Amino acid sequence: MHHHEHQIANGNEKKTLIVIVFTLIAMVVEIAYGYLTNSMALLADGYHMGTHVLALGLTFVAYLLIRSFAHSPLFPNGPHKIGVLAAYTSSLFLGLTGIWILIESIERVFNPLSIQFNEAILIAVIGLVVNAGCILIMGDGHSHAHGNKKSCCQKEDYNFKAAYYHILADALTSILAIIALYVGKYFNVIYLDSFVGFLGGILILKWAVGLLKQTICELVDMKK
Repeated sequence: MHHHEHQIANGNEKKTLIVIVFTLIAMVVEIAYGYLTNSMALLADGYHMGTHVLALGLTFVAYLLIRSFAHSPLFPNGPHKIGVLAAYTSSLFLGLTGIWILIESIERVFNPLSIQFNEAILIAVIGLVVNAGCILIMGDGHSHAHGNKKSCCQKEDYNFKAAYYHILADALTSILAIIALYVGKYFNVIYLDSFVGFLGGILILKWAVGLLKQTICELVDMKK
């Protein structure tokens, strides 16, 4: 790994650890209040954030392994594909979460629960603030990783890209959750909460499929 690439990787590793801490705290709060307020949108956001904690954990461990095996004879071409494999695994978890959210959202349409809108909105806003902060923290590393357009098989920090996509997708689902809760509160459109949960699930699946395609391409050295 070149010196500049090594510096970027170390910077991304530190940013990932910081984001893990903030995301873990937000996840616990959102899930707890999601159950207390019976909000599917908030629960979807919280559980989705839980997959981010796992994905970010994989990202961080991958960085540790890449650094440990940087000069190992076990990896004659370099250990960068450890990060790609972590990103691939992360995208699988993201896809499974999307499917779970879709199933839960459909179930809530037929079995709606009363929602405590004020509490749900408050926690959703907090979650969005945390996500926005994490995006700002990760922004520089993301721009380094994508400074130039690359072909499918050129080396790219898919490990960091996977972590960034998890956080970005969560921020978008948080926005959708807030919109649904406000509309439900002031216009009494209760089913919108389930509808937004459904949209969030579709969005998560879209991110997952895109990342799966990219990482598979890299892992098997496939040209576009």
